[in-house]
Amino acid sequence: MKPIWIADDDPSIRFVLEKALAREELPTRSFDSPKAVLDALADGADEGPQVLVSDIRMPGGSGLELLEKVKRQHPALPVIIMTAYSDLDSAVAAFQGGAFEYLPKPFDLPKAVELIRRAVEESQREEVAQETLAATPEILGQAPAMQDVFRAIGRLSQSHVTVLITGESGSGKELVARALHKHSPRAKGPFVAINTAAIPKDLLESELFGHERGAFTGAQTLRRGRFEQAEGGTLFLDEIGDMPFELQTRLLRVLSDGHYYRVGGHSAIKANVRVIAATHQNLEQRVKEGAFREDLYHRLNVIRLRLPPLRERREDIPLLARFFLQHSARHLEVEPKRLSDAALEVLSAFDFPGNVRQLENLCHWLTVMAPAQVIEVKDLPPEVLAALNERRQPSAAEPAASAPAPSALSVPSDAPATPQAPMPPAWALGGAVVPPASAAAGMPQAWEAALQAEAMALLAEGRHDVWDALIRRVETRLIQTALQATRGRRIEAAQRLGIGRNTITRKIQELGLE
Repeated sequence: MKPIWIADDDPSIRFVLEKALAREELPTRSFDSPKAVLDALADGADEGPQVLVSDIRMPGGSGLELLEKVKRQHPALPVIIMTAYSDLDSAVAAFQGGAFEYLPKPFDLPKAVELIRRAVEESQREEVAQETLAATPEILGQAPAMQDVFRAIGRLSQSHVTVLITGESGSGKELVARALHKHSPRAKGPFVAINTAAIPKDLLESELFGHERGAFTGAQTLRRGRFEQAEGGTLFLDEIGDMPFELQTRLLRVLSDGHYYRVGGHSAIKANVRVIAATHQNLEQRVKEGAFREDLYHRLNVIRLRLPPLRERREDIPLLARFFLQHSARHLEVEPKRLSDAALEVLSAFDFPGNVRQLENLCHWLTVMAPAQVIEVKDLPPEVLAALNERRQPSAAEPAASAPAPSALSVPSDAPATPQAPMPPAWALGGAVVPPASAAAGMPQAWEAALQAEAMALLAEGRHDVWDALIRRVETRLIQTALQATRGRRIEAAQRLGIGRNTITRKIQELGLE
């Protein structure tokens, strides 16, 4: 791991942070001036910092000037600004320059370490995302419908215009949004994505626009929202059709005049952000029903891209399947499996209601569960074989094929068959979204099957933390779902989960769900 750089002219501050981070096994490198930091960056002798922690007032330059120069060279680097309470206004101004967070002096050491660790996790996530983006083709597809999408991305490559992406769940709308960002004039800026349907209504406003310190109970520090995090880049609003009606008004104002306010704030902030929105819903119908503002719809619908479902681009299924099988094999460190011609033909005829995401999950399942290197028709998951048998039944020349025996594991669909159909409630495990047993015919315990598949995949990796990893993810989903059902009310969520108030508070802190 790259070191955390500490810039402060006070040796006692540097010493305290160095020792505290050393106890957490986090490497550090210290500097006494902004010039020393810039010289080290220019020297390039090492990889640079994982996180930069800088004082706001130092001889030879300020932390704000350092922030501005560092962000020009390393826009994704998290920078934490340390400040005395009297410098709080300056620290707030630092957020305009892209600071990750501010640390008031004198600071509580455990809280300072926690903040730095959070910044490290954010930095590592960004590195993984960039590596994945660089190593993986953005979007795969040779079908005419996908070629139309590629041409549209090319035509929009020099534009800042708002784009609305429509398509069924799992069809790859975020990949298209990332491609639009990568090939735009804002490519060097951040790409920030938020699923507006996944965040409780009461928290979404703060998530989008940020909040001032003391804006509401629990708002102990100023927080930057996604609009500020995306400054100079692109903000991707997924599932925009599910945005609460009252928040639609605030979003419309930002798109109209380019300014917004943090929750509890009184100063307008100018937004320099390109907005790309996506939905699997029929927005015209939502407008007619009064669930979506017509003026916001027209503001978003400047350029519209329709992403075809996988059943409309069947000729891409072999290409995608080979890619996902190779990707899964690399992830599990095993030899890639391949599909026989007969198995590939059956897969190509399957409708894939969960689209590309379902095909990816299916290939991961085959990598773990198929008994041989060559995957035959009999090795395919039960839902694919059941669909094959249904297609055969109408033929009078053939006897009715008996349904295959249910397998211990299968890859369920995670999306509606049509864009207008509602998405069923679902558990998400390891990227696979699994409908509840009542929603999957012939699969009475689908979520348990998916859990078993995920455990087997982790065990195949040789990991020794499978219990903790899966329990943590299950607890996270349980608490997030309960909070969403109770609109963020913790006590009610704890009661409905059957746990104590102190337990849910502790778990929220442990799991980073604040």
